[in-house]
Amino acid sequence: MADYDLVIIGGSLAGRYAAIWAMEQNKKVALIEPYETTLFNFLIPHALNQLRQNHQQFFIPSTYQTPLSWEEVRQWVKNFIANVEEKYSLAILAALGVDVIVGNAEFSDRQLLIKANNRQLIARSYLIATGAIPKTIGLDASYFTPSNIGQQLAVDSGKNWVIIGNNPDSITWAQILSKLGFKITLIATAAQILPSLDADISYLVEAILEADGVRVLTEKTISQIKELDGKKWIQVGNEAIETDEILVCAGYQPNIKDLRLEAVKVKSYQRGIEVNSFLQTTNPQIYACGEVIGGYSDANINNYEAKIAVNNALLLPKIKTNYQSIPWAIATNPQIAQVGFTETKAKQLYSDNVSVVQHYFKSVAAAQLIEETTGIYKLVVRRNGEILGATIISPQAGELINVMALAIAQKLKIEAISQLFPIYPSFSEIFTFGR
Repeated sequence: MADYDLVIIGGSLAGRYAAIWAMEQNKKVALIEPYETTLFNFLIPHALNQLRQNHQQFFIPSTYQTPLSWEEVRQWVKNFIANVEEKYSLAILAALGVDVIVGNAEFSDRQLLIKANNRQLIARSYLIATGAIPKTIGLDASYFTPSNIGQQLAVDSGKNWVIIGNNPDSITWAQILSKLGFKITLIATAAQILPSLDADISYLVEAILEADGVRVLTEKTISQIKELDGKKWIQVGNEAIETDEILVCAGYQPNIKDLRLEAVKVKSYQRGIEVNSFLQTTNPQIYACGEVIGGYSDANINNYEAKIAVNNALLLPKIKTNYQSIPWAIATNPQIAQVGFTETKAKQLYSDNVSVVQHYFKSVAAAQLIEETTGIYKLVVRRNGEILGATIISPQAGELINVMALAIAQKLKIEAISQLFPIYPSFSEIFTFGR
């Protein structure tokens, strides 16, 4: 007989969100968490961006304001994350009725159960939501990764940095470090940064980075990295770059070490655990969600998957994942946000049956008011008015993209957007252009 309706192997925000959602379905739930779990490090770039806007004097000392100290910055970020994390704390989950077990988990090969903290847990269904960890690469030099830079970055860190990578982490930290006064070189192997986006959007982002002082090198191959006499050297083509620090953004790998997935016939690959469209693993009693399946890293997408996985593990009918109306964003300044198909992908699917509506924020009054006019609104539609996707670069992109996500989810056509008469001035004015 099962002890629980659902046992969650956590260690991620998605795991705790899943536990809360399962409890709201009046189910008996256990959550196994590792001894040390950091859930909200992904918010550090957001916090630093906001701090820069709230306290310009930290970045630009003046005779009228006293600059914030580095210790004050660290404490502000720490307090912000602590306040956000409280809602998902283990104490709150325990108060809701979740059986919280702090320890390491592994599957047993004798029967489908989990061993954790000298206990054996049997459930109707299991959910793996252990998250992911940054990939490490073998270098003859010390380097940072996205998981430790937020804690180890210091005001006296070396001023010259090389960032290796071609993903949101590399773009975000390149800009933030540059704004903090470090000299940044970003090295990408692809022809454009953020290759999943349309080329015109990618080139605009590259221009924004360069305007902020980032040196961007694309289509470059690194042949050698060495550390000599306290200095690091990176050979890029015919150029040898000397740097104080290196940040490697090589993507993520599933955090599945010691789970013994093979004992319960759960297949996994270097990218993540194999799941079907119901988020069911190759063992029908075991589900997985979040970064551990190798998909998107955005918290809202992970939580969307957690909700579907819990539903499918405990309830009927089962629901398939559909990411078409789920937005994602990158914590740059201005923000980059995307939902649905890009123009490139839409044309691959629908050929010439695609139109593009495009406007710039320099014509938006609200953008003029705060002197943040760099940005673009790009809407991809079919000839019949069906909205296929949207890309927004703007200080308010993370908020604006939600409007387009709702429109796609509700299958609204572009004519419906013409019925919007937003507050003036506001960034939402961009939706009214060209109607």
